[in-house]
Amino acid sequence: MKYHLTITAFLGMLAIALGAFGAHTLKEKLDPDTLKSFETGVRYMMYHVIVLLFVNTYVDFSSRNKKIISYLFFLGILFFSGSIFAITLGIPAKSIWFITPLGGLLLIFGWLIMFYSFLKSNK
Repeated sequence: MKYHLTITAFLGMLAIALGAFGAHTLKEKLDPDTLKSFETGVRYMMYHVIVLLFVNTYVDFSSRNKKIISYLFFLGILFFSGSIFAITLGIPAKSIWFITPLGGLLLIFGWLIMFYSFLKSNK
């Protein structure tokens, strides 16, 4: 789980850096709706970083479930937030439109596995 926590810490740092980049650099270059989309990517990234910290330190999750949830969230962040960042920075949405909902679906599956883990827990 050290590996997952290391990736999580990196993603947390990256979320802060991207948030600052959006607030200070992109604010002058993007229209308000596009900047709002960028901020949505940062917000969802940070939400899931915080949850990843919980998941990987929670003693009642099995190692297997920690691994599954972590990879679903890592890929979900990459696809969901990453595609939003790419689109707001100029990649045509029509070329990667399918990646954002795929990322959202991966995040939902991560939450579903977490829900199931709690449901099946004896504690």
